[in-house]
Amino acid sequence: MSQTDLSNSRNAAVQASTDTDASASTTNKARILNAASQLLVNKGIESLSVRAIAQTAGLSTIAIYSHFQGKEGVLDDLYVEGFRLLKNAIDATMSIEDPVEAAIAGTESYIDIARENEGHYRLMFGETGYTPSSNAQRAAWDAFASLVSQVARLLPTTSSRATQQRAAMRLWAMIHGYVSLRHHVIGSMLDYFQWHRMTMDSSSQAIREIYEEGRARER
Repeated sequence: MSQTDLSNSRNAAVQASTDTDASASTTNKARILNAASQLLVNKGIESLSVRAIAQTAGLSTIAIYSHFQGKEGVLDDLYVEGFRLLKNAIDATMSIEDPVEAAIAGTESYIDIARENEGHYRLMFGETGYTPSSNAQRAAWDAFASLVSQVARLLPTTSSRATQQRAAMRLWAMIHGYVSLRHHVIGSMLDYFQWHRMTMDSSSQAIREIYEEGRARER
């Protein structure tokens, strides 16, 4: 084997090792975040110590400090990840041509995220006493901006930004209200499918009302 071949072989081995390390790091971060989310749902934020997160994730406490610099870093990443999931779900429906159908699809995605990521959701909306950092809060504003952009499609193009934001808040408050009721009040009273139907029926009606009110102002 030539010197060039040896050099290329070493470089390939180094790159493979780097890729493996990066993959393991990503996997461990995901395990830590999932563990923290599970603990939030099952035991509350008071149970969320670095040791408990590490034990649930099957990792050492060193891994927590290595990836997140401690518990607050884990919480910030959970918060950001939750709002990014929400933003991406809303953005994915923007290609739907009918604005009403797009908003209904966005609502469906919102509900799915709230169900599949309950720990994230509770953290995102202040059910835990956690206060996000200023950097983390930007993710919430980005998600709200996506919602405003979606709801703006229901309104006349001449609508002010304030009008668009009020309509978005109206819809978001309704959906969030249903999700919070399920978490805290009616979770044991209605099965998921009954609750889902009620939530979608009410949200779809609100979306159509926003759209019709906008059309009426155009006349």
